[in-house]
Amino acid sequence: MRRAASLFVLPLILVAGSTLNAQSPHVGFSLNLLFPTGDFASKSYPGLDSLGNPYIAKETYDLGIGGSFTVSFPVDRNLAIRLNLSGSAENGTSRAPVAPYTINLRHSQFNLGGDLQIFPQGTAFRHRGLYFVAGLSADFEQFDRSLGDLNSDYYNSYSVDTTRKSRLGGSLGIGHSFGYDAGMRFTMEATFHKTLTSHDVAAGDPPSTDFVKLGFGFVF
Repeated sequence: MRRAASLFVLPLILVAGSTLNAQSPHVGFSLNLLFPTGDFASKSYPGLDSLGNPYIAKETYDLGIGGSFTVSFPVDRNLAIRLNLSGSAENGTSRAPVAPYTINLRHSQFNLGGDLQIFPQGTAFRHRGLYFVAGLSADFEQFDRSLGDLNSDYYNSYSVDTTRKSRLGGSLGIGHSFGYDAGMRFTMEATFHKTLTSHDVAAGDPPSTDFVKLGFGFVF
């Protein structure tokens, strides 16, 4: 719990120091598509069958869907500090050539982040135009495994095996806010997320949760 609490607080450090000097915040919502990359997209694990013969099991995750709630605090013409709350989920499978079934995978996460937004055209107060974003997040993840594709009451009676992990993540990306100076604006954002802590597979950790996130939403 102490570790999770420390991860929860870290992203807020970026926000806390500048809130008092910030102008009126901009609230945003978005629908996100997540494209797994690296070991999160596909990871192979060696194993041995009952006769001692080696085989390779492969885990893959598919396209994920999620949503975000953001509050952006402009602190000068070119800089804003953003609080980012988001959640997402992806389904996947694990297959081995010696197994008569597949293993169903599901990954879900809740992210609490603090971002820096840089508006090179000096439009941070209006949250308009091109911007770059970089930040840290506390990632609260859940990995579920269950058996599937086998018509057997014995195998299907197994309960879901769940692993929970709290890790620190980082993101870097680019976005654009379309519209007029007042009222609702449409936003598009592309970011790359990478797990920064507790991703040592050899030590028993899940692989780094790396993905490209495309967000489509609105900001007020």
